[in-house]
Amino acid sequence: MGFTIGGTRILSGSRRRGARATECTVVAEYTGLWGWDVVPGARAVSGRCSCGDAACPAPGAHPLGFAPEVPAGSTLDTVTEVWSEFPGAALMLPVGRSFDVLEVAERAGRRALVRLERMGLPLGPVCVTPTGRAQFFVAPGAAAELPGLLYRMGWDDADLDLRCPGAGAHITAPPSYHAGLGPCRWLRPPSLDAGAPPQARLLLGTLAYICHRSGM
Repeated sequence: MGFTIGGTRILSGSRRRGARATECTVVAEYTGLWGWDVVPGARAVSGRCSCGDAACPAPGAHPLGFAPEVPAGSTLDTVTEVWSEFPGAALMLPVGRSFDVLEVAERAGRRALVRLERMGLPLGPVCVTPTGRAQFFVAPGAAAELPGLLYRMGWDDADLDLRCPGAGAHITAPPSYHAGLGPCRWLRPPSLDAGAPPQARLLLGTLAYICHRSGM
């Protein structure tokens, strides 16, 4: 399966990965196929950040403040024009626009994903980071709704290793390296069949339960 950006045929899924797609092609897939904004991000080498700040508090784990954002819907030509100014930049996605993220420990995330799939619940993309975190893409607004949802589900007093970064946060997108530690990877890649990201409430009960059990 594939799609066309700027007159260029782009392969998606395993065929695209097997073709060793360039950075620009991946960015164009994110903007053109999935409708995500993409921001060039810093890279870290030997603990030093490409942003140029010798005292950077998050080497290789933040957007480049001087780089322009590539908006959703951008063509391959537009992506190439922007990204050529920042070769090797990490691909970063802003949270709170097209999606929010429910983040848990990778082990708990893998267990929860198996259970959610067996339950037949709608799921969006899920990626894992080299820091051992699993990030479930959910509908925007989850960060604001999370305290109330946890309260109604009876999990508000539980010590859960569950985070929900809100608007203004960014996540590193596969296949980019995060903090110089290794690449982020899709545990469940984006799919044309998946539709919009699910509401957080559909996944939260299972995620909270698995997190609670993992912490016991």
